[in-house]
Amino acid sequence: MNSKHQNTAEQFIQYLNEENFDMAESCLDPDFTFTGVLGKREGASVYIQDMKKMKFKYEILKTFTAGEDVCFWYMIAMGEQTIESSGWYEIKNEKIQSLKVLFDPRPLLKE
Repeated sequence: MNSKHQNTAEQFIQYLNEENFDMAESCLDPDFTFTGVLGKREGASVYIQDMKKMKFKYEILKTFTAGEDVCFWYMIAMGEQTIESSGWYEIKNEKIQSLKVLFDPRPLLKE
């Protein structure tokens, strides 16, 4: 396990939980891409602008690593709902290049 890459992803989550969005963005490659159940984002600054509005909170339940990649199984508090989710962080040169998140969106769509 390469703890340096795990630390990059864990540090990113910690910054988001602390609402330290500038430091969170510093963990991302400028050309970072996000792919989620409900949409995609291109660019670190675009993604961070969304995070500033949503202020999700993350509780990491389990961490898996493969090479430079890190995958979390976590609970994400999304306002009224807390959703069990999985996030795959592709890391190169200690920067998160991409994030893919999977979860069941049905609880969010009922609102």
